[in-house]
Amino acid sequence: MSLFVSILDHGGFSAAAKALGLTPSAVSKAVTRLEQRLSVRLLERTTRRIAPTPEGAAYAESLRRILDDLDKAEAAVVEGRGRPQGRLRVNASIAFVVHQLAAALPDFHASFPDIRLDLTLSDHVIDVIAEGVDVAVRIGAVKDERLGFRRIAEIRRVICASPAYLAQHGAPLEPTDLAHHSCINVASSPHLSLWPFRRQDGIEIVETRGPLNVDNAEGVLALGVAGLGIIRLADLVVANAIREGRLVPILTEVHQSEPVPVSLVFPALRQRLPRVRAFIDFMVARFGSSPWRLDDLQRAR
Repeated sequence: MSLFVSILDHGGFSAAAKALGLTPSAVSKAVTRLEQRLSVRLLERTTRRIAPTPEGAAYAESLRRILDDLDKAEAAVVEGRGRPQGRLRVNASIAFVVHQLAAALPDFHASFPDIRLDLTLSDHVIDVIAEGVDVAVRIGAVKDERLGFRRIAEIRRVICASPAYLAQHGAPLEPTDLAHHSCINVASSPHLSLWPFRRQDGIEIVETRGPLNVDNAEGVLALGVAGLGIIRLADLVVANAIREGRLVPILTEVHQSEPVPVSLVFPALRQRLPRVRAFIDFMVARFGSSPWRLDDLQRAR
């Protein structure tokens, strides 16, 4: 219902999709499903304009009253309580929670004590709608057209090793030197063993190997800090260990860090809920600057 009204308010699928954080095809499919359910055509679509049919115009008028009543009812509840409240279901990767979100949550709870947070951790992409999740932290491209999203930050990958490992084995000076080193990768993602480097004629891919493999980033980090090999992980995972001197960035001048977006995804209409908006705004304010960024520290090396 909200999608249909938004199309009319914004004058088309693309503008409505941009306002809601969806793709135009997702908006179009949603309206098609609505028309099929009602067995009536709601919009006249031409190459130049989108206009409601007589049935669509009448339907939109009714929907505006319904949606306005919903907003008023919700606002009354929130104002009565004084602040956003209720159960908020959030999903994120283990690494993001351990290295970033956990330290931020005390501030969130101090600001919104009436929100009860249900946090699930998983290193695989879940079906947000099927799992009943309000907001998920997604690292990488957002491909589910059913979801709204808000990009909040960016990660970059870092190659590093412990001071003990470098003291014993020396630091690789060129990407080809990695063939003579133990490199530890996330076994569940084989493509992560292919490390990219910048050359004058393009990107060179070096396949890395080692005597150890582990199935998640937390394990790779622990083995790297323990001095068992060279690792390549997201800066949000290794930032603290590098700042504390437990890991040292290497090959920074030629490594292709492969920036990856960090986004919040949510069922499109769920962002209307005050508790969801509160969490989204908090995450943007807290992580919008990519506080794990290591640019200055890496340049120093």
